[in-house]
Amino acid sequence: MAGDVLEQIDIKELFILLPHRYPFLLIDRIVNVDADNSAVGIKNVTFNEPHFTGHFPGDPIMPGVLIVEAMAQTAGAICARAHSMGQRKLVYFMTIDGAKFRRPVVPGDVLELRVTKQKQRKSIFKYHCEAWVGDEKAAEADIGAMMVDPEERV
Repeated sequence: MAGDVLEQIDIKELFILLPHRYPFLLIDRIVNVDADNSAVGIKNVTFNEPHFTGHFPGDPIMPGVLIVEAMAQTAGAICARAHSMGQRKLVYFMTIDGAKFRRPVVPGDVLELRVTKQKQRKSIFKYHCEAWVGDEKAAEADIGAMMVDPEERV
């Protein structure tokens, strides 16, 4: 709706919502949060990240699987936040469909991870995700996830 103020999730709240920690927490913050419907994750890509020492030396490129993981972490965080009801939840990655990589992501880039919920059935969620650098689409994928209580690990 016009005039609605969208929320943000800072790094401190990400530590509560997601079990990931450095070097595997791949988002710095989330902006434009509209419940679990949509959001934009922000990843500041820096040269000192450990994967750049081997991918590829002299020509560092962020691995595509890490871009997909960053999209999934963004979707998982808004999902957990919207449905946690004050309890800790885990969101498990289930599916990746239609993954496409369109441009390399390199140190110095600011990666915008745009996620939009496509459907939900009980504790199963499907998101369409796109990774952007400026006005260029870097990657996209449809991601499926399942939310569970930590004691119900599968």
